[in-house]
Amino acid sequence: MISALTLDIKTDGWTTSRGFIKRQIAMPELDETNNPVDALSVIVKVKYAGMCGSDRGIWTRVAFTEMFAGALAKQNKTLRILGHEFVGEVVAAGSLVESTYYDIHIGSNVSGDSHVTCGKCYQCRLGEEEVCQDQAILGISTDGIYAEYVKIPAKNLWAVDFNRIRPEICALFDPFGNAVHALTKVDVRGARVAIFGAGQIGMFAILLARHFGASKIIAVDVNPANLALAKQLGAHETIQIDPSLAKTNLYDADAGVIKKIQELTYDKGVDVSLEMAGFNSSVNNCIEATRFGGQIILFGIKDGDFTIPHFSRMIVKGFTLHNIIGRQIFKTWQIAQRVLSDKTNGIQDAMWNVIMKQGNGTIIPLSEFSSELVEAKMNEHPKLVFAIQK
Repeated sequence: MISALTLDIKTDGWTTSRGFIKRQIAMPELDETNNPVDALSVIVKVKYAGMCGSDRGIWTRVAFTEMFAGALAKQNKTLRILGHEFVGEVVAAGSLVESTYYDIHIGSNVSGDSHVTCGKCYQCRLGEEEVCQDQAILGISTDGIYAEYVKIPAKNLWAVDFNRIRPEICALFDPFGNAVHALTKVDVRGARVAIFGAGQIGMFAILLARHFGASKIIAVDVNPANLALAKQLGAHETIQIDPSLAKTNLYDADAGVIKKIQELTYDKGVDVSLEMAGFNSSVNNCIEATRFGGQIILFGIKDGDFTIPHFSRMIVKGFTLHNIIGRQIFKTWQIAQRVLSDKTNGIQDAMWNVIMKQGNGTIIPLSEFSSELVEAKMNEHPKLVFAIQK
C-alpha cells in the first residue's frame, strides 16, 4: 500500500467536506495481459507534485464540480486520486514504451501533461490536442498524481534534465506551460499588458510578458502580498482591487481599477488583457480595461453562469477573445523548456527564489500533510509543492 491525497465523494462528500484526504491505496501495477493499454504505460515514482489553482478550486469545491462527479459516475467509482503537476522517475515501463516514445524508459526523469487525449478525434488528428473532445484530466476526470507511485500513459510524459532545470521547477512545467500558451497566443512585443489575477500562473505570465518584450505590465489583484511579488517579478505597475468590493461585487467591473488603467495607458486602455482569476467581475474588468481592437486572453475558470453588462460594447470595441485551455502538446513544452533552461533570462531563478521562496514554507512533505497545515500555507503562499518522495 502507498500514501495518496484523495477525495471520495461518497465517504467525504463534495458539498459537506473541504480539502484532500490522505489515504492508503493499492500500489499501481502494469498488467498487459488483462489491460493491453499498459504496454504503452509507465509507473512513475513521484518526487514533487505542485498544487495548482485548479487544485485549490477542488480543495474549496468551487471548480470542476460537474466534471469531477460526472467522470466518477461514468467510471462507477467514488474515489479520485487528486493532482496533476509532477516530476518523478520512471520505475517500470510497458513493453512498447521505449520503442514508441522518445527518451522515455526506466530511469528517465519526467514531468508530464495533465490532459490525457484520445488521439483519434478530429482535433487530435489536426494537432490540436489541447482541445481534444474526448480528453481526461489527471486528478479531475481520471486519477491523478498525488501519490507515491502512479500509472500514467507514456505519451503524456516529457523527459527532463535536472542539470538544466531544478527538480522542484520541473514539477511546475504544467502550470508554467499554461502561461506560455497564453503569452504566445498573441504578440505582446511592445504591448501594454494587464494581468488580472496575480496568482501562481499570473506570476508566471508576468515573467513571460517581460521576456517576450511587453512595454508595460500592469498586475491587478485583491491580495497586496501577491502584488508585492508581482512587482519583484517585473510588473511595471500594480493595482489593488478594493477588498470590500471583491467580497460583494459579483460581476460589475471595478471602476477604480479601470480609471487607473486608463491613466496608465493615456486613456487608450491596454493592448492585451489576461484574465487569470476566473471571477465574473475579473472578466468584466478585462473587457472594460482593453482598448478598441485589443486582445483578451481568458484562462481562469469558475463554476456557474457569468453576466456581461452592456454586451454590445464587446462587439463595438472589436475585441478578439482567446480561450486558453491547457498547453499545446508538446510545442508549448519545448518553448517552456528552452525558456527555463536559459540561465541568462533569470526566469527559473525568479520562480525558485521569489515565487517558491527557495522552498521555505512552500514545499510540504507528504509525510507531514494535514488539512490545517495546507490551509495555513495556502494563505501564506501563491504556490505550494508537495514533496512526495526523495
